[in-house]
Amino acid sequence: MSKSVSLPPNAFDAPPGLPGPLPAGEHILWQGRPCAFGITFRALHVGLVAAWFAGLAAFAGLPYIAAGDLVGAAITVGPTLGLGAGAIALLALIGWLSVRTTTYTITNRRVVMRVGIALPMTLNLPFALIETAGLRRFRDGSGDLPIRLRSGNRVAYLHLWPHARPWHVSRPEPMLRAIPDAGTVAAILGRAIAASLEQQEEAVSPVIVSRHRGASRPPRLAAAS
Repeated sequence: MSKSVSLPPNAFDAPPGLPGPLPAGEHILWQGRPCAFGITFRALHVGLVAAWFAGLAAFAGLPYIAAGDLVGAAITVGPTLGLGAGAIALLALIGWLSVRTTTYTITNRRVVMRVGIALPMTLNLPFALIETAGLRRFRDGSGDLPIRLRSGNRVAYLHLWPHARPWHVSRPEPMLRAIPDAGTVAAILGRAIAASLEQQEEAVSPVIVSRHRGASRPPRLAAAS
């Protein structure tokens, strides 16, 4: 006789931004997305692109303006400004899509990065693989959190971009980019990594505290074999 077992609702549903349901004992500490301004201006460098096209337009139009030919100047710089506007619009669209398709998650055991516009991928970074984590804060309170992996663990830079630390191509570092209130998030990540390391140390070499009856000396600490 078969016996039916009732499961709680959404027992097999993964939380947003995660590849699957969380294992027992694991819980989310923080989850968020990059801010659009940070991705668009700091990762895609829209400001530099705008300045470049503005410079090209000024270089081409100044001779006409100096000669008093405003119509000729407008005809000359028009195509350049049009291309510049198109490039800026394209980069802004890529930035918006990048923000919409990105989810950063910090649990009590790992960092999970759900990234990718055309080809989404999920990057799982258990704390045991993390060597160091840093923080670069900006004036608006947002910031970047680069994560340096232990030697032997490598993710291709192109797979990570723009969620990678700039200029670290030979040894790419995943990075939580343009995080609002980055100081708070960095503190959450730091505490989680520290707690995980303490648990690992206790599991590897647990300590037994023993006190001898009638002895006045302090307890003796002995490492269990």
